[in-house]
Amino acid sequence: MDNTLTKETREFQAETKQLLDLMVHSIYTNREIFLRELVSNASDAIDKIRFESLTNQELLENNSDFEIFLEVNEENKTLTISDNGIGMNYQEVIDNIGTIAKSGTKAFLEKIQNKDTTEQDLAMIGQFGVGFYSAFMVADKVMLLTKIPGQKTGVKWESTGDGNFTIEEFAKEKRGTTIVIFLKEDYQNAEKPEENFLNRYTIQNLVKKYSDYIRYPIKMVFPKEEKPVDEEGKVIEDAEPVVTLETRTLNSMTPLWTKPKNEISAEDYQTFYKNMFHDWNEPLEIIHSKVEGAVEYTTLLFIPEQAPHDFYYKERHYGLKLYSRNVFIMDECREILPEYLAFVRGLVDSADFSLNISRELLQHSKQLKLIGKNLEKSIIKKLEAMRDKERPKYEGFWKEFGNAIKGGIYMERQSHEKLQDLLLFNSSHSKDTMVTLVEYLSRMPESQQEIYYASGKDRESIENLPQMELLQEKGLEVLYLFDRVDEFAVDSLGTYQEKKFKSISRGDLNLDDAETTEENKKANEEITKENADLFKTIKGFLEDKIADVRSSNRLKSSAVCLVSDDSGISLSMEHVLSEMNQGPMFKAKRILEINPNHSLFNILKKIYEKDPAAAELKEYSELLYEQALLIEGFQLDNPAAFANRVAKLMVNAQEKNEN
Repeated sequence: MDNTLTKETREFQAETKQLLDLMVHSIYTNREIFLRELVSNASDAIDKIRFESLTNQELLENNSDFEIFLEVNEENKTLTISDNGIGMNYQEVIDNIGTIAKSGTKAFLEKIQNKDTTEQDLAMIGQFGVGFYSAFMVADKVMLLTKIPGQKTGVKWESTGDGNFTIEEFAKEKRGTTIVIFLKEDYQNAEKPEENFLNRYTIQNLVKKYSDYIRYPIKMVFPKEEKPVDEEGKVIEDAEPVVTLETRTLNSMTPLWTKPKNEISAEDYQTFYKNMFHDWNEPLEIIHSKVEGAVEYTTLLFIPEQAPHDFYYKERHYGLKLYSRNVFIMDECREILPEYLAFVRGLVDSADFSLNISRELLQHSKQLKLIGKNLEKSIIKKLEAMRDKERPKYEGFWKEFGNAIKGGIYMERQSHEKLQDLLLFNSSHSKDTMVTLVEYLSRMPESQQEIYYASGKDRESIENLPQMELLQEKGLEVLYLFDRVDEFAVDSLGTYQEKKFKSISRGDLNLDDAETTEENKKANEEITKENADLFKTIKGFLEDKIADVRSSNRLKSSAVCLVSDDSGISLSMEHVLSEMNQGPMFKAKRILEINPNHSLFNILKKIYEKDPAAAELKEYSELLYEQALLIEGFQLDNPAAFANRVAKLMVNAQEKNEN
């Protein structure tokens, strides 16, 4: 370590400093997972050089015996993790260790800073590419020594987790990375073997627990006491034992997916899943199959119980791992499954995969497309079985990943038939459980021709919509759409089993048989015709805010509501697009409907008959429109003006009472 060439001290990036502080001072108790994270990083580094060496053998520097080596030093109170993987150069150390550029890191930090943080949340640090920092949970100081192939010098990095680190060029002979952890006194405790990370057997147990399926040998030297033997090979009983050193491989390295299913326990699957995907929870479902035929492959897939924190981020990480004859060839292969199944984790192992497969080749691979279609069918079949046989479990899955399925329906028209029966909806008829479209249709009256739905932020806001009154009176079931993507998905479907989807806030509602509907329609048209001048005046007062004013046949007790035309986007879609900063280019065709049976309508008529240009009529018109906007969840253009109008109305009412 005297061969220092250059040296500098730097500060961590703000988010990294924040993360380090949380790691060092965390109340998190399961600190042993630091070893899992560092071993996983070492395995990833070997994967990278193994992959890159397929096209550049010189990177191996005549050393293709890949391994991860652990070393305990009782005297120095250190635990060392070494690998002969790809290593890092000077700038890469600064970029990868000094900063955090992962898209999910911000969400991760927010989550673990929350007062409701659980150990499960903290155990998932590996999902965010920040597993290295877990070393500071048990370390007073961390030293990293690393070197990439072909470089004359390596890099030495040190930090005590106080917000700064030193970095220097350093004479290192072999490629790869070595991490030296200077353990805190708490983790040298012989009285608590499970917390004594200087105990080789503790380390051995942790490797077996967390990293048994790592595909490279994880080795460690153990002292071994043996009595000497004589020339004939007989043990000399009265001689002092001789201490020798024995290198042991701590992990089995046997890929789980290659074993027969009847030799794998549920616990084996769960352990493999938790270790490979850094998930605290057990998988919701497991699909393990071996297929022989035109294309031969083995697949081991998992449907998670909980969505990762960054699952709905644009730059999230997803995709299956690809192996060829147990040799890892690609991580995050997105081409094999459609994006709406991006929640599925797992791997595919096929001898038909080329060891130097590329993204370009994947796009044209008939084998991969065939495997992908088969996997898609298997996953959908598994979800359908869960929906039919384990509904509470499926509803839990739906709350986590339902938006991915709905996104698939919206984005891929060809997926409609495959995915529509997976849909679940909240409903006016089911407060405690969700319903499928099949279940909705089974409850429809014979006279009902359309599937009714309503959009809103929650159940209460939808049930308070004026448009719901008549449907509630008739006992008709309405699907409740709470999420942004819901109406886009339903609109994309258009119909289900020849029944059209119908928003209760768009166009006319056909709530009766054909004859009654026609009678109501004619009666409503007659009211609109009789009061055409009044409606025209109200529309004039509201200028370009609305497309039309008309009599309503959908309201019972409410005075007014806002609906949209059957053509163009709906009011709820306009609301969503506005929140997404899509601007004024997407506007619903707004129609103000007034209840002709409400006492307020008679007041409007009397004011109009007395003076069509009355200021009071203009005030009432604007109030009605703003009221309708608020009910639909829109923000008012001028809240102050609305408040003044309400205040003025209250004053006028009081003065009339006094007179």
